[in-house]
Amino acid sequence: TMNSLHWTPHWSPQKGIFSELHSKVSEAGIPVTATHFDLQREMLWMGNYTGHVKSFLGPTMAHYSSFQVHATDAIRHIQSLETGVLFLSECNLRCYTRGGLVMFDYRMEKGADMHSLLMTDNMLLMGGLQNYVVEIDMNTLQETQKFTVEAPGVTIMRQTNHFFVFGHPSGKVTLRDLRTFRTQKFDAFPGGLSDFDVHGNLLAVSGFSSRGLNERFLMVYDLRMMRAATPLWVHVDPFFVRFLPTYTSRLAIISQTGECQFCEPTGLANMADIFHVNTNGHCFTSFEVSSSKQALAFGDSGGCVRLWSDTRDVMFNVYSREPCVVDAQPQLAWNHNLQPCSPIPTAQATPSSRWAPGMDPEIPQTIETVGFNSYVENPSACPCNQVPANKEESPVYYNHIPESLTESDEEPLLHIVPEKYRKVTIKYSKRGREDFDFKHYNRTLFAGLEPQIPNAYCNCMIQVLYFLEPVRCLVQNHLCHKEFCLACELGFLFHMLDLSQGDPCQASNFLRALRNVPEAKEMGLILSNYEETTGTVKLGRLIQRWNHFILYQLFQETQEQEDPRAYRTTRSSSLGSSGDSVIRELFCSEVENRSPCLCGIETVYSSLMLLFNMHYPDSQGEIKEHDFAEILKKSICLQQRSHTWCGNCDKYQPTVQTRNIRRLPDVLVINCEVNSSKEAEFWKVQAEKTDQDQRHVWIPATLKMSLSKSQRLEISSWPEGEELSAAEQAEGASLYDLVATVPHILDAGAGGNMVAHIKVGETYHQRKEGVSRQQWYLFNDFLIEPIEQTEAAQFDVSWKVPAILCYAKRNYHTKYDLRSECQHNQSEVKSDLYRTEKHSKTDATFIPLTVSEMPQAGDLVGLDAEFVKLSEEEAVLHSDGTKSTITPSQMSVARITCVRGQGPNEGVPFIDDYISTQEQVVDYLTKYSGIEPGDLDATVSSKDVTTLKSTYLKLRFLIDAGVRFVGHGRQNDFRVINLVVPKDQVIDTVHLFRLPYKRMISLKFLAWYFLGLNIQGETHDSTEDSCTALKLYRKYLELYQEGGNHYVTKVLYEVYDKGFQLNWKVPDSDMR
Repeated sequence: TMNSLHWTPHWSPQKGIFSELHSKVSEAGIPVTATHFDLQREMLWMGNYTGHVKSFLGPTMAHYSSFQVHATDAIRHIQSLETGVLFLSECNLRCYTRGGLVMFDYRMEKGADMHSLLMTDNMLLMGGLQNYVVEIDMNTLQETQKFTVEAPGVTIMRQTNHFFVFGHPSGKVTLRDLRTFRTQKFDAFPGGLSDFDVHGNLLAVSGFSSRGLNERFLMVYDLRMMRAATPLWVHVDPFFVRFLPTYTSRLAIISQTGECQFCEPTGLANMADIFHVNTNGHCFTSFEVSSSKQALAFGDSGGCVRLWSDTRDVMFNVYSREPCVVDAQPQLAWNHNLQPCSPIPTAQATPSSRWAPGMDPEIPQTIETVGFNSYVENPSACPCNQVPANKEESPVYYNHIPESLTESDEEPLLHIVPEKYRKVTIKYSKRGREDFDFKHYNRTLFAGLEPQIPNAYCNCMIQVLYFLEPVRCLVQNHLCHKEFCLACELGFLFHMLDLSQGDPCQASNFLRALRNVPEAKEMGLILSNYEETTGTVKLGRLIQRWNHFILYQLFQETQEQEDPRAYRTTRSSSLGSSGDSVIRELFCSEVENRSPCLCGIETVYSSLMLLFNMHYPDSQGEIKEHDFAEILKKSICLQQRSHTWCGNCDKYQPTVQTRNIRRLPDVLVINCEVNSSKEAEFWKVQAEKTDQDQRHVWIPATLKMSLSKSQRLEISSWPEGEELSAAEQAEGASLYDLVATVPHILDAGAGGNMVAHIKVGETYHQRKEGVSRQQWYLFNDFLIEPIEQTEAAQFDVSWKVPAILCYAKRNYHTKYDLRSECQHNQSEVKSDLYRTEKHSKTDATFIPLTVSEMPQAGDLVGLDAEFVKLSEEEAVLHSDGTKSTITPSQMSVARITCVRGQGPNEGVPFIDDYISTQEQVVDYLTKYSGIEPGDLDATVSSKDVTTLKSTYLKLRFLIDAGVRFVGHGRQNDFRVINLVVPKDQVIDTVHLFRLPYKRMISLKFLAWYFLGLNIQGETHDSTEDSCTALKLYRKYLELYQEGGNHYVTKVLYEVYDKGFQLNWKVPDSDMR
């Protein structure tokens, strides 16, 4: 045991005095080349000269993982991420999970000699012994740019709030301004650098003399004045330097021989602040400080890692996540012939000691341990790597479906859920979602749906409805005056999905309408903030209730008689234009219900059913094998005991109610009702009795269904790909193919989620890809991936619980009119755009278009939108001080302004709509939006308050007319408004006046610099902003005509220089 030179025992009770907690020998004789405290979890990482890495848990340094990263090259730098850990070697950057699985391997260009990493937001800088530093986008793993640096290169990199700091082997330190990219150099030591660190406005550097010896002083620089302060003389040979900022800006100075000294960077070093680490004759080769500044890690040339701290209850990070510990495994019975050298777990292994199976008591006595690996001769009791299933005990991987995601204390087999089925989240950077790589999750041209908005649990069923062609065409041709019509909003959303080329869409307008439908609230379909954040809702039951609700709502809304003012189309009344006939033909089953009474009178009534719920047999003992078709038939033709009113007896009487089907639908929708462990165990038993190559598949891909002459329903499984005979077709038999399944994913670690497997038809592939084919896909919010049909029908109820099944009659869509017309009526929208009458209380903030101003393709329209905040963002603060956005603030459009871009009235608004809202606004953002409380209330507002649907239709009309929208930073606005605008119809001045990889310039600064206008004084005004964007576009055209792209770039460099001088603030006086 080693003690500090303060003559204290092994553990010092004094705060601030460091002593050794633990030490571990990684691989004896192999130098430790890199150490790193994990920034997400209480773990310490080390990498050695042979490319091997190990990790240790907490202050006890319990072994966690060990794996080989590179076959020959040393580990030179380690950097932890939220999802994995980066390891840098000479010519490779590799990312591994904390358990040792490869996530990616990035190879450098030939001749690279990398030494250091620096993580900044979603960007990674890599430097080494070459004359450049590479910047990598971690979302796309693509090189974005290279910074040229002074030869021979960079070996150490640090960062402050204002600078990148590069350390060169030549002894120089370069500071690169994060805003201007201008550089400042310090010649610190003539013989080279050994280390440096930066904190606040202080830079401390250690290095060598011209003779190659350690200088016993540190160079200290004041970054505010950009000059050297008085050198700090020390009493050890400084090789490593780190700031330990707690109450003061202490420096830790470490020599290679184990001498350590603490001192203030602006004071004199004190001999009393020196302590010694016993290195057993080895040299220190790495040194690291935890983010909490409570722990120090030393790695030496002998392969030993030492952990020192100034407190017994040391924490590496202020906030850390729990490490993923190996889960408990079932007991294993060893009763077969074993081959020698079979790997077996040991009871002493950590952290997998809970895994230890039953074994021969003599086995532990023969175990030999080397490091923390144990070996034993196999007693040859059963085949290598195989154990029989223990059928006597109940399986541990599934006990019941938790009533909520927080009900179970443990997380059984979290790793069993495949990555593509887990809940996906958008990682937000300083630029919001712009840096997020959605293409990584979706390589298709179909559009996913974003999950971060409230009540997005229904994304899976929205996709199912979209890929039912008659439903898509029906809602896209539907339009009414009802403000919160779900059929209209689904049509608008499906139009977005049609236009998108793989980019995800938001269902925010549809979900906004859903929140305002009283029936949705009554059925509990609107989740509270608490239910959204804690995950206590039962998603499987919820999506089945939502399924019943949406089908009924579409049935009601599409058959309602429209009033004379409703938007009309020119469609005929053939099947496909009448909502009643489409929904009835698609989903409705005509059923007859019979209830015989004890008095002999039988009550008979008919009804329509949009879907059926599965009912499972009551089994007191062992669950027997059942055919799916048999269970489905009994669920449709249901017999159940109930009390029914008898008019003859004039009271309720016990009866057995029987339901018989009289007409089959084109699309059979089934709620699986697997809501408890009883139903789940039934599914599990049925799936396990199937063939081995069809494991966990109980539902057939095709069903044969028919109604006999006696009106009896017959259902049976049918071989896939085969057709009915002419005789069977004549008898009225039909084939139903599985087209969609919706499972509930049980993933306690991620909170659980809903996904959909959908068989996408030929017409969708033809429109998106230009090919005619059918393919199954997994839809997990914005993750879309092709899958096999078998996977869509597999339900391992330990993590994948069936919720909804959809069977469609083969070739059912041929009898429907599948033409989709524009979802707005031009005459109706024009009447809104051209109207001249104004409400008496409304201030005239715009002048409607005249007939001669009808928008034409290519016309310019200035656009600006203002938003209010419905909810605050949710973020987490990490131990390193960085912030990650979990859920962004929910915004709602409050004002939309369109101004004329040409003609005698150029710059005059023709749309200036304030959007009414019934939802609670938490922040009107008046300083930025100009919206005051009361402006959005139609009963008290003096503004032109209208519905979002009305304004949406006007914008859709302008988009379809081919106008070009001019605005500043409008791409996100279109997404929130739920509009997909072709890129060639958007002119965004924020991109016209921006240099590559530089910051975006505000509209206020550009208006001052180019136009001499001082806009956005106390508040923003959308009319002023849209007019200014139009003027800036005209200015850009002038610059381009004057000298082309080269001249525009030259002017932009001047703009950036001016902006950096003024810190991007518009001065009061004219300084242009």
